[in-house]
Amino acid sequence: MDMQDRARLIRAGDRRALARAITLVESGRVDHRAEALALLDALRDPPRQALRIGLSGTPGVGKSTFIEAFGLMLTARGLKVAVLAVDPSSTRSGGSILGDKTRMELLSRDPNAFIRPSPSQTHLGGVARRTREAVALCEAAGFDVVLIETVGVGQSETLVAEMADVFLLLLAPAGGDELQGVKRGIMEIADLILINKADGELLSAARRTCADYAGALGLLRKRAQDPPGFPKAMTVSAIEARGIAEVWTEITALTDWRRDNGVLAARRAEQALHWFEDEVRQGLLAQLTANPKVKAQMQELGQEVQSGLSPSHAAAKLLALISDN
Repeated sequence: MDMQDRARLIRAGDRRALARAITLVESGRVDHRAEALALLDALRDPPRQALRIGLSGTPGVGKSTFIEAFGLMLTARGLKVAVLAVDPSSTRSGGSILGDKTRMELLSRDPNAFIRPSPSQTHLGGVARRTREAVALCEAAGFDVVLIETVGVGQSETLVAEMADVFLLLLAPAGGDELQGVKRGIMEIADLILINKADGELLSAARRTCADYAGALGLLRKRAQDPPGFPKAMTVSAIEARGIAEVWTEITALTDWRRDNGVLAARRAEQALHWFEDEVRQGLLAQLTANPKVKAQMQELGQEVQSGLSPSHAAAKLLALISDN
């Protein structure tokens, strides 16, 4: 099958073709990389834009339950939803569990939804290196909303902001020192903080936690790209599907404002520049590590570091050797 046929199937919404295309862009093989770039070029014109929503949360907060409830609400409204769930990879074996489809059983059977778990492959930032390209493939396949679920919550999760239009942060009620735990970095990129599990005995605790975060947001952030009232904190119950529709209302209000004020277009242009620079850095690093001379020098200096040479001094020495060649 030639590249144009692959592109045609993806544009027609063929799920199998889409899944194969995502596997292709995630591959590390040189020949697959060339094919992936050709496929992405074939799908660029005409460009289609979906609403990209990044989502992260603390372990056990109910991210999968929320995504399923949120996704089912959107598909019931006639929208097509793609979920790109990034699972952490083991630093030892490189493996990932990739169990998101089993946690979203109802959404995985919805004909208007597509769920793709991907390994992070130890890539930092909460997303896989090729998640951005997987988003582009989902857009070309006709999905209206692409949800990007990151591996977890922490300072490194801020990278998802470089590929999303809106970023949601899920937190649990009565989290104690959780506000200190998530730190300032991720709080500064969150457009909506959702206090999940606002039901039953946790309802009053969720409301108190929501008020605490609303106050913290007021102190942390005032940005020109935010309309009045944003960022904001809300309570939701994913298991009862309460507050889910209100979240969508806030997301659409925010994105409409950003689109009307030119913020969305400027944001995507900045994101494109970020990923161009990242590709250049990654490509240069790959070329260096593939160079036999550089590899030999790294091994030699690595042995000196183990014998007591300062890592910073060794790195400076290697960089000087590279620049001289």
